[in-house]
Amino acid sequence: MLKRTLAVLAMLLSCAGLAQADTTAATKPINLAVFDPIQVVPADQSIKGVRLSLFYTKNQDMTGFSYAWLGVNRTTGNVAGVEWGLGNWTDGDFYGWQSGLVSRAGKRFVGLQGGLASIDEGDFTGMQGGLVAWAEGFFHGWQAGWVNFTRGRFVGLQSGLVNVSLGESTGAALGMLNYNDGQFKGFQGGFVNYSREMHGFQLGFVNVTQSLDGLQIGLGNYNGKKEPFEFLPFVNWSF
Repeated sequence: MLKRTLAVLAMLLSCAGLAQADTTAATKPINLAVFDPIQVVPADQSIKGVRLSLFYTKNQDMTGFSYAWLGVNRTTGNVAGVEWGLGNWTDGDFYGWQSGLVSRAGKRFVGLQGGLASIDEGDFTGMQGGLVAWAEGFFHGWQAGWVNFTRGRFVGLQSGLVNVSLGESTGAALGMLNYNDGQFKGFQGGFVNYSREMHGFQLGFVNVTQSLDGLQIGLGNYNGKKEPFEFLPFVNWSF
């Protein structure tokens, strides 16, 4: 392992002279880094091409392919392309594929995001997976983590052990526990299903809603609206 690390370090340092060309340009085609600030292109400039680092690299905008072998890809602006590393940290918008142990976008994300923890603090369009998949803004697509969380409006599919949505949701939630604290339109299927306001179909061992406009099938079915029934075993309905 040590020999491989030293070999990569030597390669990055030996290639540094090639990437030093055109140092006056605001955008460079390649960046090679050990860790910031030991990198060819300074952190306040952008890359349009390839960025390779051993431990940690930082730039303004990144377009193309970014790879951190044993560390973190850091971008203070926007990314369009592919980021692979143990950690990926983007403050702006991300368009493309982000994969690592921890992947984070600060604003809008369009594409595929994966990792043990996948985090988007803006709107999301695409697929998000991981041990934990977390989206703060409007989510449109497929969230496929073990634990899925959305704070804003959700349109699409949540599939995992635990699915939590705090805003208005349209689509399907499939998991052991499905929890919606807003208005849900569509299908909840799991061991325990909860929706504050349900418009559609709940199928599970226990189904709970404060207001039902649809059908519940399970061992226990609770409708807080009490129209026509508050609780029934096996099946409950309200239309």
